[in-house]
Amino acid sequence: MATELAMRFTKMQGIGNDFILVSALSANGGGILRAAQENAASLCDRKFGVGADGVIVVSPGTQAALAMRMFNPDGSESEMCGNGIRCFAKFVFDKGISHDTVLPVETGAGLLETRATVNNGVVTAVLVDMGIAHLAPSEIPVLPPNGQTEAMIDYNLKVNGADYRVTCVSMGNPHCVTFVRDTAHVAVAELGPHFEHHECFPRRTNTEWVHIIDRKRIRMRVWERGAGETLACGTGACASAVAAALTGRADRKVTVELAGGNLEIEYAADGHVLMSGPAETVFDGEVDLPIVR
Repeated sequence: MATELAMRFTKMQGIGNDFILVSALSANGGGILRAAQENAASLCDRKFGVGADGVIVVSPGTQAALAMRMFNPDGSESEMCGNGIRCFAKFVFDKGISHDTVLPVETGAGLLETRATVNNGVVTAVLVDMGIAHLAPSEIPVLPPNGQTEAMIDYNLKVNGADYRVTCVSMGNPHCVTFVRDTAHVAVAELGPHFEHHECFPRRTNTEWVHIIDRKRIRMRVWERGAGETLACGTGACASAVAAALTGRADRKVTVELAGGNLEIEYAADGHVLMSGPAETVFDGEVDLPIVR
């Protein structure tokens, strides 16, 4: 039997990557989580819904007080979202859910720590320890056509009949990074699906095309798994910075330029990746959602 649930939400964005933030911490948290998951596609629709690159739900955690659930515009669930977790940290602080500026967040990629910058009682920027960048094919996951088990760094991969030099990285979710002379001339909408659904990525992949400006600055475009091309991708920026450092193209601390703005990324010596950038509230609202009981 279908019924309706009135769901309060906050529309937020991090350098143009926009999200619908919902709290499932109330007595009816289970119903809110289910409604958000079941209606993610319609909520994210920019013509008939609220419009977003994903729905993020604040839930009770088991490893930490709070957990982040992220649902893509196609209804699938993502392990993590770099721009999304910054919005998550701002949401829980600004809404009074937590008054801690240093906050552990349970995600599908593990427990991650956020550090919020607060001005006049409002979060304006967030630094996130994104954890360790994983390179082993089994951890990404990726199935190299030649069956190798070592990291795929500057690896030749044939996609849709063409050869690409790619570096595969997991930031809790899979990424395939390739370097180009000019990101402006990449046919992202045409190439993205071929990379995403390539047979060597059993859980699909996010794909980044990266131009090296200099050793401290890179430019990136991204095709996000389950979402298409977006203005920004935090985990993609991290993966791109890691790939640039591993292939000797850039330093371990870089500014990543994206269509929606810039992120500061550091690939630390211990393998951890630190991401810093803004998060902003767009508006608050309420929507009636159909749920199946």
